Amino acid sequence: MLTDWPLDTLRDYRPARTEPDDFDHFWAATIGEAAAAAWPARLEPYDAGLATVEVYDVTFAGHAGQPVRAWLLLPRQRSGPLPCVVEYIGYGSGRGLPHDWLFWSAAGYAHLVMDTRGQGAAGSLTGDTPDPDPSGAPQANGFLTRGVTDPARYYYRRVFSDAVRAVETARLIPQVDPARIVVAGGSQGGGIALAVAGLLDGLAAVLADVPFLCHFRRAVDVTDAGPYGELGSYLQTRRDEVDRVFHTLGYFDGLNFAPRITAPVLVSVALMDRICPPSTVFAAYHHCASADKDIVVWPYNGHEGGAAFQRVEQLRWLGKRVPAAEGGTS
Repeated sequence: MLTDWPLDTLRDYRPARTEPDDFDHFWAATIGEAAAAAWPARLEPYDAGLATVEVYDVTFAGHAGQPVRAWLLLPRQRSGPLPCVVEYIGYGSGRGLPHDWLFWSAAGYAHLVMDTRGQGAAGSLTGDTPDPDPSGAPQANGFLTRGVTDPARYYYRRVFSDAVRAVETARLIPQVDPARIVVAGGSQGGGIALAVAGLLDGLAAVLADVPFLCHFRRAVDVTDAGPYGELGSYLQTRRDEVDRVFHTLGYFDGLNFAPRITAPVLVSVALMDRICPPSTVFAAYHHCASADKDIVVWPYNGHEGGAAFQRVEQLRWLGKRVPAAEGGTS
């Protein structure tokens, strides 16, 4: 069944935004601190047993210079620097193993898959990056409320900072064309991709599938499914912290990154999605400032969205804007 408003209503839904007055200063300082603490990334060849894909085990400097792991996959047959898809992962999972990520290298792109700090112990894919800077404050199960009363200590400040550094790392890899970087992800990864696109200039494209971390106020009101349900659980007992929590979330809401996104954007949404309600996705999409944006609607799907069918849409869309080969596609 539909979990939100009808499609005609969703297509017109553009809610008012509320962002902290120092939003831009907060993020400029955060990204500047991470850049100042950066050190050269380490790329170690990794024998994944794959005949057509070259793999590197990557460690780069994320938030506060803390090490973050990633996989770099390159098609063995290539000539010159490649466009690169920097991918962020769904909630609870880590980077897994290289053979979990063959799609983009098979399509002719370099592919950097960023591990998500602290995650990968309970999801479908294992993780290798710890989160050494938790606030220590009470939180609900999961990550969404970790440090949520203080923007400077909030979990996603570290994650978004890592994600920006992943792009900067990709730009310095010799096999990658720094002018053709695409950020991508689904669910949590889609929300991270939107945030990075709002924080960095010069991206070639953005692929955000059924994105999480958008329009928190609406999400908490219309779904108790996780992960948004973690916020509801937290606020059930921390009744006096509602305003403080949503003030913090204002720094991390895709709704507030969207007006700062100018790169081409392809978003997907599923109308039966209880995890990331469609209204939250449409809200971020409609506020996106890009002159080149599209949204793919999957009317009879839940949080899986378009799955393999969405991959077809991405290949067609991206091939017209950031083709794997310099000659382009028709």
